[in-house]
Amino acid sequence: MSEALQFLLDLLDLERIEEDIYRGHSRSAVVPRVFGGQVAAQAMVAAGRTVPEDRHAHSLHAYFLRPGDPGAPIVYSVDRLRDGRSFTTRRVVAVQHGKPIFTLSASFQTYEEGLDHQAPMPPAPDPATLPTGEDRLRSYPHLPAGTVERFLEARAAVDLRYVDDPPFGDFGTPRDPHSQVWFRTNGKLADDPLLHVVLATYVSDMTLLDSVLLAHGRGGWAVGDVVGASLDHAMWFHRPFRADEWLLYDQQSPSASGGRGLGQARIHTRDGRLAVSVVQEGVVRVPRER
Repeated sequence: MSEALQFLLDLLDLERIEEDIYRGHSRSAVVPRVFGGQVAAQAMVAAGRTVPEDRHAHSLHAYFLRPGDPGAPIVYSVDRLRDGRSFTTRRVVAVQHGKPIFTLSASFQTYEEGLDHQAPMPPAPDPATLPTGEDRLRSYPHLPAGTVERFLEARAAVDLRYVDDPPFGDFGTPRDPHSQVWFRTNGKLADDPLLHVVLATYVSDMTLLDSVLLAHGRGGWAVGDVVGASLDHAMWFHRPFRADEWLLYDQQSPSASGGRGLGQARIHTRDGRLAVSVVQEGVVRVPRER
């Protein structure tokens, strides 16, 4: 296991303050606020620790309310909304400086047999044939000083490989609002289903709005031609998967309007199983000229 992955796992291992109340800390991000994927992942850890082991996460729905302060701890309070025969529901509120910065509702289910079908996996090149994240980032001489290092530090726990140029790599001309990345953790994980869900939640916020930027030829926050932030985030976990094995994150944007952009995505395992569906809307604004 890489040192960066161990650091991330330690970051996600929340401190229990008292019954159903946990405390987490933050790490540096590409932007000067807490990375949204970190808050969502920590909230899922808090929720999952109040749920019986035989019930696995099947969905989450979250709202980002305020920017998180990376220099202050985050307190996660869990409400046990329902414990039914098949489903368990939890609500988590993340608080900093006395104010909520994030809310999450998560649902867990016991295993059941049932109807089974899925959308086919889209075509994508083998991840082994693609440049590593570091090789691709260092191939863009136009990125501002320090940006590459911040990206690499923020993503060091994950092997994330773009199929095509990301928005910040090739911008200025609108492209098809479709983006693909392969990802897996930089090291093996324990056989805990919740841990794999938590790591996928963490990574899911890294690139989902890229397709919005592609549609308008924008490079994004890395080059400063848009400002933005996540507004809400939803995930449905369809089938078991491992975050330490290659996953294809296939993303597209059906709409942008009113200063907001919508991203939709599916995560497939390398052998073609549809593991996760993801939807996110974010603020995407063009900076005003001074």
